[in-house]
Amino acid sequence: MNVMDTRATSAMLYLDGVHVSFDGFRAINNLSLALEPGEMRAIIGPNGAGKTTMMDIITGKTRPDEGVVLFDGVADLTRLDETRIAELGIGRKFQKPTVFESQTVQDNLLLALNVAHSVRGTLFWRGNRAEAERIDKVLETIRLTHARNRLAGSLSHGQKQWLEIGMLLAQDPKLLLVDEPVAGMTDVETHQTAELLKEINRDHTVMVVEHDMTFVRELGVKVTCLHDGTVLAEGTIDQVSANERVIEVYLGR
Repeated sequence: MNVMDTRATSAMLYLDGVHVSFDGFRAINNLSLALEPGEMRAIIGPNGAGKTTMMDIITGKTRPDEGVVLFDGVADLTRLDETRIAELGIGRKFQKPTVFESQTVQDNLLLALNVAHSVRGTLFWRGNRAEAERIDKVLETIRLTHARNRLAGSLSHGQKQWLEIGMLLAQDPKLLLVDEPVAGMTDVETHQTAELLKEINRDHTVMVVEHDMTFVRELGVKVTCLHDGTVLAEGTIDQVSANERVIEVYLGR
């Protein structure tokens, strides 16, 4: 087994030589990336850099033209559909929160849990007590214990984002993909979101796509900068911020 194979099987998420074209436009161009189990990674880069397409590939929404996409060392994501990939334990939170506004916070989490149950069948059904404990824990993590009986529609924008992260957490995915979680948040909410994601990262592998550099700095994790569908730079926020190409195509604007 060569070094590359070892890396592929030990990684939680492994992309190598991935290409995708739409109508002749190369959205993803020889993209290679590895996320270790338990890691949190921040993905930055200008609009059109391929960040969303990369997440579409990981979740099975878009099939790459070529390349390797492995999850948890074994599953070839290029051969699986979106439902199967979700079942394997990849959860995605989109930029715009989609909560059930006319339901309570707690019911939103229950709905998310039950979706997970129907997908996995009765094998994972653990009855109401375990379910209640799980929801309590999620509410605590997403800082909404006090709001459990409030209608989701009455939450602030930031709290809706947290609730949606909670709905993902209720399904206990191995890998969470989170798209621009702090867009439109207040400074206080942004800071709390960083804390919240760090907490989630204790038990889950997390990939965060974000434009807010203050927030990325606060996460204090390895950063990958994408440009033209490929990795432009990777390292600490300081290393990446000091990279001349990154300044030129992204930060300097």
